Amino acid sequence: MWDWQTKAACRGMKESVFFSPPGERGSRRRRREGGARAVCRACAVKLDCRSFAEASHQRYGVWGGTTEGERRVRE
Repeated sequence: MWDWQTKAACRGMKESVFFSPPGERGSRRRRREGGARAVCRACAVKLDCRSFAEASHQRYGVWGGTTEGERRVRE
């Protein structure tokens, strides 16, 4: 179930790239999410990551190129 993580482009990166610090809003948040999504675009396992996030109802962070808000809309 977790094997896809060994191939993830984000492996070893700081969590702060994908998860917002308290109080992050507006353009700062959009820039961070854009950077995270750029990592995801080049990832060989982004669909596995996205599926995991959706199946496990991950409420926070960028997973498989999707933001918190995008996943919330899909629920």
